Amino acid sequence: MKAPLRYSRAMITGASREVSTPARGPVPLLKPVFSLALVPQNNKITALGRRTWNVLLHIAQNQGLERETFRAALTDIVKGLDYNSGDMKIIKTHLRSMITTLVEWQSPTAGEWQTWDVCGMLSHARLTKERGQVWVEWSYAVNMRNELLDPEIFAKLSLEVISQLGSHPAVALYEICSRYLGVGQTARKAWTWWRPVLLGRPDDERLQRLEYRIFKRDTLRPALAEINALADIEIEMLEFKAGRFVSDLQFTVRKKPQRVLALQQRSAAEPVDVAVLASAERLGIDHTRIERLIEEFGDAAVATAIEAVEKRAATAFPEPLRDPLRYLKSVLPGHLAAQEEASEKAVAAKEPEVVRVAPSDRLAQWEKKWLAERIELLAAELAALPSERQAELVQGLQEDLVRRNAHPAVIQRLVGKGWTHPMVRHEMVSFYAAGAYGPNWNKPTDKELLTIAAAPNA
Repeated sequence: MKAPLRYSRAMITGASREVSTPARGPVPLLKPVFSLALVPQNNKITALGRRTWNVLLHIAQNQGLERETFRAALTDIVKGLDYNSGDMKIIKTHLRSMITTLVEWQSPTAGEWQTWDVCGMLSHARLTKERGQVWVEWSYAVNMRNELLDPEIFAKLSLEVISQLGSHPAVALYEICSRYLGVGQTARKAWTWWRPVLLGRPDDERLQRLEYRIFKRDTLRPALAEINALADIEIEMLEFKAGRFVSDLQFTVRKKPQRVLALQQRSAAEPVDVAVLASAERLGIDHTRIERLIEEFGDAAVATAIEAVEKRAATAFPEPLRDPLRYLKSVLPGHLAAQEEASEKAVAAKEPEVVRVAPSDRLAQWEKKWLAERIELLAAELAALPSERQAELVQGLQEDLVRRNAHPAVIQRLVGKGWTHPMVRHEMVSFYAAGAYGPNWNKPTDKELLTIAAAPNA
């Protein structure tokens, strides 16, 4: 395998210590190779925490090596918070985690990083409020500071792409694969090496019990699908066996011939969006529970489900929402099933499809797919309701069918077989959705259509 290309900082930014945005596009994050394959020793690293750390590093590199500490407005680091409310504990939790999480710094290429280092992701952090604006101050450990801010060997990363990747495995794998874009393939490593690196978890006894087939199903395949759908590179996983069992993994990397449809246009240092966590806090759901659900179901599924909980909480139909977390968990499996199906299709496809702007027939297909997923989600919501509430809805639907002079057979199936009968199910979903979400419940927004369009094989 060819050695990975060695970029110098001067090749990217020129002689000036100030990094400015060139006219042709945003300045990439110059991430040292030893920070690509982080292995935490005592705490888990979440996708949100990793993205926030990337933004902090990008800002620090812009401010220059001459500074001992770095400072930026909190609005330049994260967005989606109410800075005068309890939302602030979200950023405090993540800053605290960056300080207390010990990581071993290692390069994914053997021999590329000659020293062994362990320290926190940040050395210190401070929040202050000045003239109504919150500011963040932070610093790095002395043994890593120079290499973090002025790296000799690094990967050029697009923060625009990273901001659209929802899971830690996808972010970590994208960062590592981007390092080898000029080579065409990553280093070959034991699959157990990839396990803590992609999951962002300490390689403890619990993680070591994780079987490869589970790791492949729950981590590798979704990460591959997410990167191939949303990123500016295409990757493919190669498995190597020792006897009957997979022993090593390697990934091929190539630039996409055509950039995928961008879900959002962002600048290089766009603040990390924590609106989902903040929304959950306002619903009475602790943000740490949400981050665990994100790791299980994925960022996109949780974000969409939170919106459904917010809409449900805003109405008293068919009853006031008493347990937002329980309701959230009840609607998430529908999103998970849809994502798993999309992931399997993307991995099975030899050539991932590039998402392009659709003509009218493609738009109709996206709307049809969205509506099918929406109906399944609503059916899951209905099934999660207490039995007495479902009985009330059945009674209401029966009266509605009588008013509309529906076919007697439909009414008979509803009364005799219940609302889950295939002849009645769509009627109940429509009746429930119109009361809970209004007459436009079956009309997707532009954002929802773009999400469907970006899905593999959409």
